Amino acid sequence: MLSLDLHPIFRNNRDIELAMRQFLFSAAHSGERVVEIIPGKGSGKLRQRVVAFLDQKHIKKLYLRHETAPGNDGRVLVWFRD
Repeated sequence: MLSLDLHPIFRNNRDIELAMRQFLFSAAHSGERVVEIIPGKGSGKLRQRVVAFLDQKHIKKLYLRHETAPGNDGRVLVWFRD
């Protein structure tokens, strides 16, 4: 499973968005079925930013669905179409 850890860049909005955009495009083209984005647990603000990014209309076209990983609030799983 491909994974993107946002811990090293959590303070820079532009880097976060660029990293997520590149990650999702490459994951969609690689044929991966599910990938994870790791915003970490913390206060939940970074996870909210990740979810808001994923919910953008032009980004939603890339994947099937997303959800917080069961039992681990610090991971967001993203499923792609087969």
